[in-house]
Amino acid sequence: MKKSLHYLTDDANWFPPVCSALDEPSGLLAVGGDLSTERLFAAYKHGVFPWYNEDEPLLWWSPDPRAVIIPNEIRINKSLKKFLRKTDYKVTINSAFLEVVKGCAKPRLDDGTWIFPEMIHAYHGLHKSGHAHSIEVWQPHEGQFKLVGGLYGVLVGGCFSGESMFSLRPNASKIALITLGKLMSSLKGALIDCQLANPYLMSMGAKTVSRDWFIEHLSNVANVQVPGELFASREIDV
Repeated sequence: MKKSLHYLTDDANWFPPVCSALDEPSGLLAVGGDLSTERLFAAYKHGVFPWYNEDEPLLWWSPDPRAVIIPNEIRINKSLKKFLRKTDYKVTINSAFLEVVKGCAKPRLDDGTWIFPEMIHAYHGLHKSGHAHSIEVWQPHEGQFKLVGGLYGVLVGGCFSGESMFSLRPNASKIALITLGKLMSSLKGALIDCQLANPYLMSMGAKTVSRDWFIEHLSNVANVQVPGELFASREIDV
């Protein structure tokens, strides 16, 4: 198929075949459209996600290769195992979604931020519709618990597409990822989509696969029935 950049309109949730995404910049598939709940969820069902800078139009991507984690293959080294045995962190699910997204949105010294107010609003809408979820990590602080890390992403059947994570205290985001792995490992053929590889994710057990492999796997697990209680708001053991 010819590789070309597609321009989306606001009146449909259609996406072009991901195999038509550009080679340079790698994975860029389409421009335009909107961030409605319906279109955003349709994107994830097709292996597509939005990613753009504040001064750019809305850009949609489907990279090749793709970074993924098999839930039961998350890597926990000796020092992290020791930390887990002693930590006083508390972990919850879907208890502070908006706060987690805002924590992820804070600019970072090396990379700024791509999570603008319109993105926060869009993913909050996905959360309210039951498609986006968060895992929160809390630490005791002056008689209460303070949010010190977490992650959020979009669930399509047995595939959880992680959007972002943050950590204010040692290992907080790692504990959120480990918790996500425990949840997803209960689903047949489950996969954690990391989108793009980086050293942190690779150290936690991520690997790269071809876009074709990812899209085929996504189609196989997209209709996996997820028990309602799996991502019910609650506290979960570290």
